[in-house]
Amino acid sequence: MLDTTGSVIVIGAGPAGLTAAYELIRRGQRPLVIEKLAIVGGIARTESYRGFCFDMGGHRFFTKSEEVKQIWQEILADDFLLRPRLSRIYYEGRFFRYPLEPWDALRGLGLRAAALNVLSYLKWRVFPHRQETTFEQWVTNRFGRRLFETFFKAYTEKVWGVSCSELSSDWAAQRIKDLSLGTALIHMFLPPRRAIKSLIQEFHYPRRGPGMMWEAMAARVVASGGEVRTDCDVRALQREGRRICSLTISSGPSTEQVAVGQLISSMPLTELVAKIDPPPPSHVQKAAAALRYRDFLTVCLIIDQPSLFPDNWLYIHDPEVMVGRIQNYKNWSPDMVGDSNKTALGLEYFCFEGDELWNTPDCDLIERGRRELEAIGLASPHDVSDGCVVRVPKAYPVYDATYRKHLRVIRGFVDGLTNLVTIGRNGLHRYNNQDHAMLTGIHAVRNMIDGESSDLWEINADTEYHEQSSQADPRQ
Repeated sequence: MLDTTGSVIVIGAGPAGLTAAYELIRRGQRPLVIEKLAIVGGIARTESYRGFCFDMGGHRFFTKSEEVKQIWQEILADDFLLRPRLSRIYYEGRFFRYPLEPWDALRGLGLRAAALNVLSYLKWRVFPHRQETTFEQWVTNRFGRRLFETFFKAYTEKVWGVSCSELSSDWAAQRIKDLSLGTALIHMFLPPRRAIKSLIQEFHYPRRGPGMMWEAMAARVVASGGEVRTDCDVRALQREGRRICSLTISSGPSTEQVAVGQLISSMPLTELVAKIDPPPPSHVQKAAAALRYRDFLTVCLIIDQPSLFPDNWLYIHDPEVMVGRIQNYKNWSPDMVGDSNKTALGLEYFCFEGDELWNTPDCDLIERGRRELEAIGLASPHDVSDGCVVRVPKAYPVYDATYRKHLRVIRGFVDGLTNLVTIGRNGLHRYNNQDHAMLTGIHAVRNMIDGESSDLWEINADTEYHEQSSQADPRQ
């Protein structure tokens, strides 16, 4: 058995796990990081194919945390670029700016449709849903039924694979807090005393994709005496009472037992609970099994055209095609594309692991991508010269009607394990952004080593929309 009882083991080499390891080496620790995939970065990794780089999801580097900004800058320095942002919604053959701008949206819909949308909004302001337990209720109360059905329903149901009437309002409250049609229309004519500045103009981004950040961070950990094992799976977590005493890990055909001193885990809670031996009580197992995830796959296409459209990414609200979002990698960073005469796109399809779409052969998915690009009018299928498919399991924790209840049960058990803390998007079953995931790793180490007592489960629980920041009105 490998004896690591004097050090900290970190499960997962995504933003949360690697940041925890980075914080540990700053304190003179030599952590062991265990990563299931062959590359680091987790959901924020960068895949490569024939000299082209593909970002799995489109990861902007934006944060309100000065601490996180400082880490990003010290890791990549000159390779950390400031990039312009443009993203739009495609709906019924037209493009609308996103985040939604009321004048642009109403003008694009046409005079009659715009009037009907405003009337719908006024109706729902007078007669709102009395409860806001679902995504549909929350959005309808703020935008009206017609705008909900135009700009929210089809895309949201593509992403989550469930009806908006089943999706918890927590999702809307976390991502689009304080946004309403009425407020936006008023602010078109009367600027607010405290202006809301949507950060749509620019963002930071590594020169060759987000994986560049996490690869550099992993290299720092190793250079300081830590270890990062990729292509290494945690098969089981052995428990003695309220402590995790060892891990069973495997790399290829070989299996190894690793003694545990302190453990930080970013693996999905469902997997964590299922791999603990002896198993947790049955009600904890049932709660973990009830948590759901949404998965996606990216059809990466290389196009024989130097430029296609100006956006970093497009949201595809048209229900006639299955693609949900399209990334234009050259517009994230020119260095993502190996040939300046070509364009690389990532067509994102949301699905459940093991369903029909997930199991579709790669060649058929690439052909679907060709057809759907043509249907939207973005590229000719004859210009698609090559492609590949990357599948990303457990990308999004699902906020359904029962997830809070199940999470309370799991947390009650996990918090009782004296040498284990869970971090990150999947370790906390919270739709965290990269900076939030990093903060969970930072505070986990501070709790463990520095004796602090931050509640990791509450990071990003204030439901503040991550793309907005307050800017004081100069008239004040």
